[in-house]
Amino acid sequence: MKMFVEPADVYLYMDIVDFRKSINGLIVVVEQNMELNAFRDALFVFCNKKRDKLKILYWDKTGFVIFPQFRRHLTCL
Repeated sequence: MKMFVEPADVYLYMDIVDFRKSINGLIVVVEQNMELNAFRDALFVFCNKKRDKLKILYWDKTGFVIFPQFRRHLTCL
């Protein structure tokens, strides 16, 4: 995946995330479950129940962006 961002940190959320969650739902997970500031210079990576899809949340100083990743051979931890 090519991105035009260079985040300071990358955080992988180890629990299962309901992929029906949109930006607001993922922000709640970051701030309440991970106890981190969603507005920091970081990528927040989430996996679905089957662990074959990713959602990456990023704050780009103008708004939040979600990068969905759907790969046939992807396996999350």
